[in-house]
Amino acid sequence: MPVFDFNSSNSENTESVCTYTAFRSNLDHADAENPILILDNSKKEWPHHSKGVFSDPFKRTSFGFTNEENKPSADILKIDSRFISLVRWLGESRINVLLSGKNTPGGYAVYRIRETVHGNSSKLSAEDGFLQYMIGRLFASDAPSDAEPDDDAEETGDEMKLTSLQSITDFMICAGRTLPENIRIWARRNLAVAKSHEVTAEERRHAQRALSIMMNIQWKNDYFESIDPDEARRILDEELYGMEKVKQRIIETIIQINRTHTLPAYGILLAGPAGTGKSQVAYAVARILKLPWTTLDMSSINDAEQLTGSPRIYANAKPGIIMEAFANAGESNLVFIINELDKASSGKGSGNPADVLLTLLDNLGFTDNYIECMIPTVGVYPIATANDKSMISKPLLSRFAVIDIPDYTPDEKKIIFARFSLPKVLKKLGLKNFECRISDDGLSEVVEIFKDTTGIRDLEQAAEHIAAHALFKIEAEHVESVKFDAEMIRELFT
Repeated sequence: MPVFDFNSSNSENTESVCTYTAFRSNLDHADAENPILILDNSKKEWPHHSKGVFSDPFKRTSFGFTNEENKPSADILKIDSRFISLVRWLGESRINVLLSGKNTPGGYAVYRIRETVHGNSSKLSAEDGFLQYMIGRLFASDAPSDAEPDDDAEETGDEMKLTSLQSITDFMICAGRTLPENIRIWARRNLAVAKSHEVTAEERRHAQRALSIMMNIQWKNDYFESIDPDEARRILDEELYGMEKVKQRIIETIIQINRTHTLPAYGILLAGPAGTGKSQVAYAVARILKLPWTTLDMSSINDAEQLTGSPRIYANAKPGIIMEAFANAGESNLVFIINELDKASSGKGSGNPADVLLTLLDNLGFTDNYIECMIPTVGVYPIATANDKSMISKPLLSRFAVIDIPDYTPDEKKIIFARFSLPKVLKKLGLKNFECRISDDGLSEVVEIFKDTTGIRDLEQAAEHIAAHALFKIEAEHVESVKFDAEMIRELFT
């Protein structure tokens, strides 16, 4: 399995030699015990910091030391399969690098690679930032399914002389098989369009924009690390009061992930009155899963094209909201919070937004009209909210495990107001707890005034009003503190 593609012709007709074996790793860092690659040190131990270049494609898979007398070279014995294409690119481009490593019985273990300026200078190259970005992306990637070289991925030069396009080209070469197969093939095709002089400038612009979006997304597999159930419960208790049924269902989901290391086949639909904290549950789950999250507000989506994007045949074409969500998250594993799912079937434009959601939720992949590539969705965990689940179509409803959230009881509202809503507002306004207090009868009066409203949104607004009134009295009337009883509450809200 050679690092380089040796099929190109060269004046030096020397048979290429592959000296190494590739190993698989999914670690997100490197050290002496878990290096990027290992060089042969059987004849000589190499310095901790070693300068040089990787061999050109027509010699051995080795590293030539430029800071050593006689400029010796050492064969590559082992290499992390994720970094094969990167080392090939460094060698073909004759890039001067600084290796940091440690001599071990198995060889010189290289755990850091930096780009340096040409010559004996110890300064880093101005382009080292790209190399470190590339290495970081590779560490965040999963090991390719095999370590065979991609002979079809050869790219040479960039006649358009566009920096961003050159960076995309370099990235594709270095990423190699760490990219999903279908995305790798798609990217090569779009890169050819972006570089072609046989298509219109508009087509080149769209191809380059699509490439930029796709290459800036970290494409991950569907493997999930175990999650601490106790920590998950702590987060839920911190974010939510009561809701034991909801918390139990989320903990069950966590335990299922820990057993299978994959996301459940079904998302969660939280159905209940407005203001009961459905969205807050979704944010808590994203925090537990340690995933980025994005929201889709179905009440504002009237056309399926808003979700799927527009074809590139239009000058003002652009990706849809779903694709933009992946781009903003920067990775393919994320929590989709779909607000007001019961409004998804009321599209007024062409197509039904609910039908688009089905493709996103089936975990088979999603295709954006602008990108024109199947996007893997196995790492998407959907959490939807709805006020009236009867308005949701049966096919869409079948993609979720439904959890009904009842309204809070008067006693629960009192506790939420006293323990959460009011202290939160006081902290926001810079008031101390003793400066704004409310008596038991005053608390009961607040709940009584808003008894006909669902959820706690009105109670949170009431807390804002009460705290603001206390602050006014303290500043304007120079009192030390304000305690609200039932009569003061009635006067304040009538």
